[in-house]
Amino acid sequence: MPDWMWLVFLFVFGPVPVAASAIGAFYLYYTWRFRGTIVRIFEEKPLFIIPRGTPIEGAECVDIPVGNGLKIRGTYIRHYAGERKGVILFGLEFGSDRWASHTYCEGLLTAGYDVFTYEPRNQGQSDKDATYEPLQWVTDRDLQDQRAALRYLHSREDRDPFGIGVFGVSKGGSLAFLAAAEDPHVRCIATDGAFGTYTTMVPFMRRWVHIYIKNKRNRSWVPDWFYGLLGLNAIRVVEKKRHVNFESVERAVRRIRQPLLMIHGGGDTYIKPEMAETLFKQAGKAATRDLWVVEKAKHNQAIQVAGDEYHSRVVAFFDAHLADPMGSTTKPESPLLARRS
Repeated sequence: MPDWMWLVFLFVFGPVPVAASAIGAFYLYYTWRFRGTIVRIFEEKPLFIIPRGTPIEGAECVDIPVGNGLKIRGTYIRHYAGERKGVILFGLEFGSDRWASHTYCEGLLTAGYDVFTYEPRNQGQSDKDATYEPLQWVTDRDLQDQRAALRYLHSREDRDPFGIGVFGVSKGGSLAFLAAAEDPHVRCIATDGAFGTYTTMVPFMRRWVHIYIKNKRNRSWVPDWFYGLLGLNAIRVVEKKRHVNFESVERAVRRIRQPLLMIHGGGDTYIKPEMAETLFKQAGKAATRDLWVVEKAKHNQAIQVAGDEYHSRVVAFFDAHLADPMGSTTKPESPLLARRS
């Protein structure tokens, strides 16, 4: 047989093509067998008590346009101290109202930080988007609302010329990563219970696959990236069905350069601590980074467990990375921030 025929034979029937064909066959089978289940689980909403707050006297409520005639409702709460240290955008957890922010931000307000928070579309008193049904996962609509909130903060007459801090809980924390990744006006970021899409889906798929595949041998060989392909395939189905795009929180985390504080509950059964650790490790280019796992705390419950230490750690983080070291907000703006405002 001529050499060129041997080359053709090896190319078609050699070990690499055969392995690739086998993987492709398994992928097609697993997709056919399990995609519907993954889609159903992905669209399920978590079952936990959604916190609500009490309106705060003197808070400034505003309506912010986000496009297509829609407006979101936001609230600017001024600090309780003698002089302002900085401004913080607070990202709410899925389903809560803007007054719930006070529980997490009371220490910051007392320490001298103004806090602005907003309710995304279809949440609280913000407008309802008839074409959108939000889930706990971050979408392009959520990002659009956050961008509008950031533009509002940048446009205020009393804006902080040195930038802002971002603090978010659960889904609001996931969105905070996207804010830090794309807006140089964000100087530092703190999160509580934040999660990514890929880094949450894959561990759960591996953990619960035994329900559907009884044979351990058939499960043990499957690598994480294979589960990832199945998950991403299911996400594309949901995107098409709901007419949205799900944002990559992991990609945003890899892009951030600002100081980072991640808080997570050691007893979180929704977003396991190891999932938070995986996400944290991807923030290797952050200026400084710290992961605080609060033992025995459930999802978004670190503040109930840690109490005063929670507030003191959050305040210390923003004091170190956001507060004007001279105790004044009257220094000249940098040209970059002036152009963005």
